[in-house]
Amino acid sequence: MRTLKYAILGLLNRRPMTGYDIGKEFNFQLAEFWNAKHSQIYPELKKLVDEKLIVYDIEITGDVLEKKVYTITEKGKKDFLKWLKKDEPMEPTPKNIFRLRMYFSNNLELETRIHLLTQQLEQHQDRLTFLHTQLEPYKGVPDPNSDAFGDFLVLNGAIIREESSIKWLKLCLNHCNNVVK
Repeated sequence: MRTLKYAILGLLNRRPMTGYDIGKEFNFQLAEFWNAKHSQIYPELKKLVDEKLIVYDIEITGDVLEKKVYTITEKGKKDFLKWLKKDEPMEPTPKNIFRLRMYFSNNLELETRIHLLTQQLEQHQDRLTFLHTQLEPYKGVPDPNSDAFGDFLVLNGAIIREESSIKWLKLCLNHCNNVVK
């Protein structure tokens, strides 16, 4: 399944965008749960145009700069909504390099383990702080029919994920520190 296809259709279902705008969404709004590089986005846009799921208009900026602004077609909307309604089985646990390293951490000095855990903890605390700033504009739960509602749900999931990671890292540090005593 071409999941990137549906991520792009979903973004274009919200509003027309350039390929550059789509890339920015993957680096910001979608970054907490999905990613794509420009080298993946542009070939997918071409496929979607070929499949008549999206169309584009060329806009001129300045004297010569052209940019393609993509819009979803009715066929694209139907395909996107069909995909959106599908029930999916739970995906396998995502790969996590740090947890894999911790699995084999008995091969490291205890001080090194504590250092690595502390560094990870700081990164997750920073990310959690950032996510809370992203939550600030929402004063309560947004209208369930707005684009903001999905953003709100995913943002809350990302906050819970970071809180859980922080809890796990603190537990690991606690276990390591108890060994030192």
